[in-house]
Amino acid sequence: MSQNSLPTAAKKKRPILVILLVLIALGASGAAGYSWWLMQQDKEGQPAEAKKLPPPAPVFMPLDTFTVNLVTPDNNPDRVLYIGLTLRLPDEETRRQLNDFLPEVRSRLLMLLSRQAADQLANEQGKQQLVAQIKDVLSPPLVAGQPKQVVSDVLFTAFILR
Repeated sequence: MSQNSLPTAAKKKRPILVILLVLIALGASGAAGYSWWLMQQDKEGQPAEAKKLPPPAPVFMPLDTFTVNLVTPDNNPDRVLYIGLTLRLPDEETRRQLNDFLPEVRSRLLMLLSRQAADQLANEQGKQQLVAQIKDVLSPPLVAGQPKQVVSDVLFTAFILR
């Protein structure tokens, strides 16, 4: 009888042993997953939300104000544009280069501004077109063999149409 009782005791221990092994396997899998997640966080430095850096400081180049006579249908010399500009540039190198060639930059802008018609600059669309034209006139290289200049934006600091 003792032989019959041994197999029954082993049969009773087997389900407990299987449940225990399943729990150990689940615990080990959970620990491995958590460890993998921590390692991924360490590789990237920080979680994606905390990883965002502030944008770089903008580079601005203020220009002295311009006063030009405007084109009018009746050739009225009293139509004048007084405009102050600030250029937003992508980097300090561009500002340095524009500053080195400031007389040419101002000349290009004066030539562009003196060709403007008074009635076009009176509305918002005309001002937006002027911004695009300023970007276009400043984009060609200032010296042969250099890359094009990039002007991110043109900001009006003064705009008087008289």
